[in-house]
Amino acid sequence: MKKVYLETFGCQMNVSDSERVATRLAADGYEITPFESAADVVLLNTCSVREKAEHKLFTRVGQVNKAAADRGAKKPLLGVLGCVAQLEGETLFAKSQAIDFVLGTRAVGRVSQAIEKASGGENYFADLGERDEIYDWSVADAQRHSPYVAFVPIIEGCNKFCTYCIVPFSRGREKSLPASEIVRHILQLRSEGIKEVHLIGQNVNSYRPKTDDGLEGFRGATQFSRLLRVVAATGIERIKFTTSFPRDFHPDIVEAIGENESLCNWVHLPVQSGSNRILKLMRRGHTIENYLERIDIIKSSPRNISLTTDIIIGFPGETEEDFQATLALAEYCKFNSAYVFKYSPRPGTPAYAMPDDVSPILKTERFLRLDKLIRFHQQAVFRDYINKTVEVLAEKISEKHPNQISGHSTCQMVVNFEGAKDLLGKIVKVKILESKANTLYGKIC
Repeated sequence: MKKVYLETFGCQMNVSDSERVATRLAADGYEITPFESAADVVLLNTCSVREKAEHKLFTRVGQVNKAAADRGAKKPLLGVLGCVAQLEGETLFAKSQAIDFVLGTRAVGRVSQAIEKASGGENYFADLGERDEIYDWSVADAQRHSPYVAFVPIIEGCNKFCTYCIVPFSRGREKSLPASEIVRHILQLRSEGIKEVHLIGQNVNSYRPKTDDGLEGFRGATQFSRLLRVVAATGIERIKFTTSFPRDFHPDIVEAIGENESLCNWVHLPVQSGSNRILKLMRRGHTIENYLERIDIIKSSPRNISLTTDIIIGFPGETEEDFQATLALAEYCKFNSAYVFKYSPRPGTPAYAMPDDVSPILKTERFLRLDKLIRFHQQAVFRDYINKTVEVLAEKISEKHPNQISGHSTCQMVVNFEGAKDLLGKIVKVKILESKANTLYGKIC
């Protein structure tokens, strides 16, 4: 029985794909191992959103080869999956002779076939315009990233074509799954003991299935807000969704959250810049004014919705005035947290043709200034939770303290508290006593 080691880079969609790949391989007689040194096959599921992610792929390929050589072992078969595989295709064989097979994002269903072909000494490549199988939801319990939390893709691909982003080319155009399939899957997950589902997609609130199959009888201003109400009706205890696109974020989403306790009070709404001029260059399709209108609606909810975002620093042409507008945005929004990235050109995107005219030193300086401001407000938000009670899904034993349990609140904050193993998988009330850089600490009420 061949042993397979699977390593995943990037977003939740990649994690979800890896769970299905591991399930498929296990069903086909392969053993999934957590140890690279024990593997006959090493799979790298790649991300292409940032330049460093591609560099990391080739670094990892070299490390896998060297580790095998240092052990005096035969080189494992090496396969590349995911977005880099989709974009680079067969050119990866020329860039590294150590790579044995390549599977694009829509061809992961052929992973067993790829291993068989590569075992016979044949480089194998599969890149399909559409998935070559009925969308397979099945994920074995042993392959989940959590025994209590499940990712549920509801839309795949992206139609937005922001000038800096490679995702529309690596994941294809948006394709929404029927609500009836989503509901069947969530009901199955609930029966298996899953407590929390994350509805995921590149732009989850752009959800637009071809028909209303499964949405009948549920009100809502958009198909996505109707889907939220449909999923809430399944009785699953917690529902989160990410990532939302500002232009498609309808106020009815906030209303749905207010109506259903199982819809968690967390919204991730990437803004990318606080400057309208830069947003136009990015082709984001929203202005700061209408973004802030959505923020005001979110913050006016009685649910106290946690707000997170993504911001790119140093986009081509960004001036100090543009950056000051981003600082002003962060000051106004007071995000719970933000993922801040320094711009890096991606070949194949429109922005790649723009002069990358913000120096690395200036990008770093602006990054640090924004990060300091965001952390200042984040700590104020965290301190505000002290002496308040939150509901936490107990997910795992703390790695540093075996007598502590770690989990997430409904507002997607990490909470640690003392407790026994029999609490795992339960939603418990925790009174917050202390806040640290990225974590809250408390005790069970």
